[in-house]
Amino acid sequence: METPLPPAAPPVAAAPLRGVTVLDCATLFAGPLAATVLGDFGADVVKVEHPTRPDPARTHGPSKDGEGLWWKMLGRNKHTVTLDLSRPAGAGLLLRLAAQADVLIENFRPGTLERWGLGPEELHRANPRLVVARVTGFGQYGPYARRPGFGTLAESMSGFAALTGEPDGPPTLPPFGLADGVAALVAASAVQTALYHRDVHNGPGQVVDLAIIEPLLTLLGPQPTAYDQLGTVPPRTGNRSVNNAPRNLYPTRDGAWVAVSTSAQSVAERVMKLVGHPEVTAEPWFAGGAGRAAHADLLDAHVGSWIAARDRDAVIAAFEEAEAAVSPVYGIADIFEDPQYRALDSLTTVEDPELGPLRMQNVLFRLSATPGAIRWTGRVHGRDTRAVLGERLGLSPRELDRLAADGAI
Repeated sequence: METPLPPAAPPVAAAPLRGVTVLDCATLFAGPLAATVLGDFGADVVKVEHPTRPDPARTHGPSKDGEGLWWKMLGRNKHTVTLDLSRPAGAGLLLRLAAQADVLIENFRPGTLERWGLGPEELHRANPRLVVARVTGFGQYGPYARRPGFGTLAESMSGFAALTGEPDGPPTLPPFGLADGVAALVAASAVQTALYHRDVHNGPGQVVDLAIIEPLLTLLGPQPTAYDQLGTVPPRTGNRSVNNAPRNLYPTRDGAWVAVSTSAQSVAERVMKLVGHPEVTAEPWFAGGAGRAAHADLLDAHVGSWIAARDRDAVIAAFEEAEAAVSPVYGIADIFEDPQYRALDSLTTVEDPELGPLRMQNVLFRLSATPGAIRWTGRVHGRDTRAVLGERLGLSPRELDRLAADGAI
């Protein structure tokens, strides 16, 4: 059966967030990625950076020919404007832009915007309908509010690191910006929730206060409630689960790894029959996930020995035929070659003016009537300053020259 092609990129007029203007005044990852998500679905995003100290995300990670590759993805679908918000002239220009905008995203330490005369009160005087999303490490109040906060601290404080790693090993941090990424998706959802309230229920603009330490805490599931009611503290379990078994990573004969999950009882039964040990399915303890987890050593021995005697592709084919859940453990090169990712166009190609064709993650989800699209990659620092300020605020070339000479733009 021929695999259908993914839908073509839609025109901007078909984008679901067309007409929504977003000022991205944040730096690094959580706030800017939230703006990227909104821009992918048609929002008009204006990235505001300091004239001489651009967003550090531009130089994070790998680069090619002096171009930051992370920025090419993070800065996509954004106009780039420079403003020194600490100067009265720069702050005044931002207020004028905010008067025309729907959303402003920032991640300065609490009190910084207020010191510049750009706090929510001033912003809402300029535009009562504005949604102000404040994405910080610890939120806008509390004893830690003014501390520097990064995703690494959230991964540590949320309980994630304490749960991650081998039972006899140390707490383990993820090798990428997990907390920032999760917070970004939550921030984008919060902004859309606030816009829905404003536009559908005729509500006012409002402030979104998002602490990066909180979204991962939500993903802990029942653990806070279990600690409250039972006093239990879950241990590190490596790749096992306290809720079901077999659930682990297993090496194959040809040196690859596969992941097996048996969250559903029927799948657990199929796996044990496949690996030649149907007798364990008759044990009373096998009837529930917790019982299977308590016998993980036995189940892992059965599953692991069967998998270790076979090559990866043979293992996956046998599991698929048995309708049991398995997947290979991929590195990035494997993801590029996988037919399912190709069918979904999960890594799509975008033309970049500096580097030519670039592969990067596509928009997050597919909407059948109003899909998102990547219209352009991350632009150079300040490329659109004069165009945006001239066209949207009516500033003349002479005024722009004066502002540039004064260091405000």
